[in-house]
Parts: sequence; structure tokens; C-alpha cells
Amino acid sequence: MKLWILSSSLTALLLILSSCSGLTPSPKEEAIIDSTLPKIVLTKHGEIVGMTSVAFEWKSLEDPRVKGIYVYKQVPTKEKASELKYYTTIEGRFKTHYVDTKVKPDTRYTYAFKTFSEKAEGVMSKDVVVNTLPVLESVSWIDKITGLPRVAKIIWRPHSNEKVKAYIIERKTLDDEDWKKIKTINGRLNAEFVDKDLKDNYAYMYRVRVLTYDDIISTPSQIVKVVTKALPISVSGIKATTALPQEIKITWNKSTQEDFTLYYLYRSAKIDGSYELIAKLHNNKFVDKIDEDGKSFFYRVSAVDTDGLESINDKDSIQGMTLSKPNAPAIVEAKLVNNKVELKWSKTDPRSKKYVVVRKQKKGWFDETTKTFKPVRITSLVDKEIEPNSTYTYTIVAVDSNGIESKASSVAVIVTPESTEIVKAPQEETEVEEERVVAPVVIEEDEDEVDASDDLDLSGL
Repeated sequence: MKLWILSSSLTALLLILSSCSGLTPSPKEEAIIDSTLPKIVLTKHGEIVGMTSVAFEWKSLEDPRVKGIYVYKQVPTKEKASELKYYTTIEGRFKTHYVDTKVKPDTRYTYAFKTFSEKAEGVMSKDVVVNTLPVLESVSWIDKITGLPRVAKIIWRPHSNEKVKAYIIERKTLDDEDWKKIKTINGRLNAEFVDKDLKDNYAYMYRVRVLTYDDIISTPSQIVKVVTKALPISVSGIKATTALPQEIKITWNKSTQEDFTLYYLYRSAKIDGSYELIAKLHNNKFVDKIDEDGKSFFYRVSAVDTDGLESINDKDSIQGMTLSKPNAPAIVEAKLVNNKVELKWSKTDPRSKKYVVVRKQKKGWFDETTKTFKPVRITSLVDKEIEPNSTYTYTIVAVDSNGIESKASSVAVIVTPESTEIVKAPQEETEVEEERVVAPVVIEEDEDEVDASDDLDLSGL
């Protein structure tokens, strides 16, 4: 049992010692200095500096006592340069090169080297002062193309350094505080960038940085300013008619835009409604045909340039309307006199030129006929074709010079008595010539008015 414990303890001790032997050698606080150990001497071109790395080369070490090299480095601080401090160890005497990659561009560093043996350290080499290269400069020439429609284009001369693998495009507006990276363009020989979906008549600033294969980013290039193309000038002087029969004529001032190409005309039933594009025009006028009297619409007009940019149009809406119907006549008298019905009405609209009288005769529940008299220009009519035991209703429609009919007047009702005294008058004695409707016309009747305008025979107009 004791032998087993002793054996285990020795094994653990050997493992500890072996692990300790793998530690990287480092300078001792109270080291023995052996001046006979070789001193590190750099070759003729023994230092090469880059932006983020420094390389050293020294002459070969022939002394077999040398077990490695201690590297010392002085790192600058914001206040002052620090002292030389142990930095790393190069094990073995056969290595003749060392590269430090933990350096910053355009920074001054100091290095020194010392050989060491198993029991002593050699004499420190001369200080080697290096200055890393400054950050790579960006492209030497950059320009812009301004005034494009919602687009900005920048061009540059490809970088001459073959380490460049890409270009970083940065953008800033007058409202931005910081630059924003918007695009990385791979390939050293690329020489342009087009920025899309920009605001109209808006200023943008651009600059370019280059990116190397070892991920070094250059200083920014010169700044170029681009202003996108403005929208066309808004259309002015829009007018729309309100008194033309079944049409609205829209006119506006001609565009003075140099690159003008088209007008867009929009229409909506409401001023704040959804506007529909109804016409693309080269002329500054349009006639909107509408098969309805007194119908109103709202219109907007915009100008479009050769690049497809459209002027603002939502600030100027104009209302147009077709000519409304004339006012309906007002029946002032309707009476049965000597087996005749005498009708009189007043002219309520100066546009009224003719009048059409519609009579309905009803006997019993189902026997009903309709008669439309020829248009008259006076405001009275005598109906001599009167039969007993009948109910007569009369409505009058006014017609203007454009043939537009008013709504029917209020209904006048005449009821004839059951009498043998009422005799149908001869055809030739009727004061106003009549015309029968080929087919019976059914007119909806209510307490206030009857609309018979759709079934009038206006062949005599």
C-alpha cells in the first residue's frame, strides 16, 4: 500500500515538472549577464514596416549556448513614451525573423533584442526605432454627376495600390450628424456608384474609403456634394366650366418647363377623395364628357418631365359641373270649365324655352291611359278631350335650349263628375294639337310630384 502511494506521488510530481518545462522562458529579475553571448545585429535591410505590422531580420546565431531571444518593446502612450519592456520570447537560435502585428498605423515604436542561454542573458542590442506607415490614402480623384432624377452618381479613379480589394461608400445629408456607410463595392478597378431612391431636389454628400485585403481602411476621400433633380413646376391657372350641357371643359396655363413632356389630369367626386388619372395630354385643355345633368367633379393637373418626374398637384383642386336641369314649372291653376280642363303655370327658370304637358287618365282600378302633348312655348293649355267619371292628373316639364329637361312639376288632379253633359269634343276643335304615345307609359306617382321626363316625346323640338 505504501509503495502504491509513493508511486502515485512520483507520477504526479513528474507531470508537474514536465508541465513546468513547457513554459515560455522569460527574463529573470536578477539575471546573470554573460557578455560572451552573441549580440543581435540586424541585417542591412533588417527592418520592414507596414501600417499594421513590423518585421525584423538579424544575422544567424552560431553559438550553441543560445537558447532563444528576448524581445523588448517601447509602446507610446498619450502622455509620453514608455520604457522598454519585455514583450515576447523567440525560442531557439535558428530563427532569424520576427513580425509584430500589434502595432497601429503612423506610430513610433522602439525595439531591442537580447539572447539568452540556460543560465545567463546576453547584452541588449541597439535600440531599433521604427515608424509604422500612415493609413492608406483614399482615391486620388473623385467627382459627381448632379441634377439626376432621384439618383446620385459618383465616379472616381481606381486606386493604384493593388492591395485594395473594395471601396466603401459613405453618405451624409445636411440633417445628419455622422457619416453612414451605405455600400461596399468589391473590385479595385470599379470606378462608379449610383445611389437610388433619393428625395427630389435634395442635397447629399459622399466620400469614399478603400479597403485592403488585410482589412485596412483608408482615410476618407474628398467630399462631393450632389443635388437631385427638382420636380417640374406645378401647373397654374386651372379652370373648369360649370354651365356646359353634359360636359366639363378644363383649361390651364401652359408649362414653361424646358423638359416638359405631358400633363396628367386627375378627377375625383370629392375634393378630399381618391383622384383617378383620366387623361395624359400634350395640350393644356380637356373636355370631360358626362352623361348626367348637374354632375360635379374635382380636377387636378400635374406636369411630367422627360425623366418621369411629376409636379405636385394636391394643393390645387378645381371644381367643375355640367349644366344643371332647369327649374320645374309651377302650376298656378288647374280647373274644369265647360267640359274643358284649363291649365296655367308660371315660368320659374329663364332657361325654359318649351313646356311638355303629360296627362294621365284613370277610370276604375285598372283602366289608365297616358297622353303627352306636343311642346308649347306658352304657359297655358286647354284640354278639351275630357270624359266623365274620370280622374285626370297633369304634370309639366320645362325644356331649355340645349334640350335639357327639368324635373316634373307638382301634380294637378282633376276629377270629372258622372254626367251625361260631358261630351267628347271633336278632334279638329282641340286648341292644342296632340300626339299619342305608341305604347302606354307608366309614371310613378306620389303625393308631391311625378317625374315624366324620361318618357317625353320631344320630336317637335
